[in-house]
Amino acid sequence: MSDLWVREAIATINADFTRSADTHLILVPLPFLPRIRLYIKDESTHITGSLKHRLARSLFLYALCNGWIRHDTPIIEASSGSTAISEAYYARLLGLRFIAVMSRSTSPEKIRRITRYGGECVLVDEPSQDRARAHELAAELNGHFMDQFTFAERATDWRGNNNIAESIFKQMINEPYPVPHWIVCGAGTGGTAATMGRYIRYQGYETQVCVVDPEHSAYYNYYQTRSTCPTIQGGSGIEGIGRPQIESSFLPEIIDHMISVPNVSSYAAIHLLDDLLGKRYGGSTGTNFYGACILMADMVRHNISGSLVMLGCDSGELYRDTYYNPQWLMDQHMEIELHLVQMRRFIQSGIWE
Repeated sequence: MSDLWVREAIATINADFTRSADTHLILVPLPFLPRIRLYIKDESTHITGSLKHRLARSLFLYALCNGWIRHDTPIIEASSGSTAISEAYYARLLGLRFIAVMSRSTSPEKIRRITRYGGECVLVDEPSQDRARAHELAAELNGHFMDQFTFAERATDWRGNNNIAESIFKQMINEPYPVPHWIVCGAGTGGTAATMGRYIRYQGYETQVCVVDPEHSAYYNYYQTRSTCPTIQGGSGIEGIGRPQIESSFLPEIIDHMISVPNVSSYAAIHLLDDLLGKRYGGSTGTNFYGACILMADMVRHNISGSLVMLGCDSGELYRDTYYNPQWLMDQHMEIELHLVQMRRFIQSGIWE
């Protein structure tokens, strides 16, 4: 590779990675489930605040090594917010212009964070329009469309190189059940689930991957039928996961199980996690937690001991105006109390009703 700037850009990203610490693995207190351990891989502690920090790093390195990015290349991405925040961080690190195309309904705090890193935001009325608009901007500006939904599953080195799966298994090594029975995650691009499943197969673990999917997402139906439905209008209601159409990085053959989660259950779940841990997470973490509760209830019914690891995707501080705002929940007709009672009863008794 003869381009000095590209070599220096790769070195800059690698130096930033070396300065960074790994994220925590948090044990969730479950005193009434003594034979089950639930852990949260807390990705909210990345410098840009979410799981997507790993993906953004991989996407930039992939594009640089492919020769798609030069010193004057504008970077364009279609994103619901978290990936764009992390990509804006890396674009600023390399001195590149960055533009995020996202739904107008995206959290205001996410937009603020993108602009804080020097990024620009182009808002579209319909979430399904984001990729088409990003393609148009890339052509107009002679830029590079990062296209996380196509390249997420291939940009990450699933064999290792400190991907999230390798990190989880390394951190679990001294736990009572070091090989998780389940790993639980959502699907935005589908790249994280692909990385988990590939790494587990490559290493020969018996761990299963469960993907949870919110309402108004095309993934769950596709997993069940392998039949592509028409594009779903509107967003999923859970920022960061769920898509109106099937994306290239979603690989159902690598997934062992999927659970469809009502959005109201996701919202209730993050409030329960706040009670249990004194820490607020975003809605996708709530989707993961609700799915983990269903899996734990099944383990109890079948007298199975073991551990589960779910992803803590981003911080609840991004959603003060929405998921943690009682008025917003009322406006969305989301009555979370009954769902909170159901989940709290399970945590306190081990019985899922």
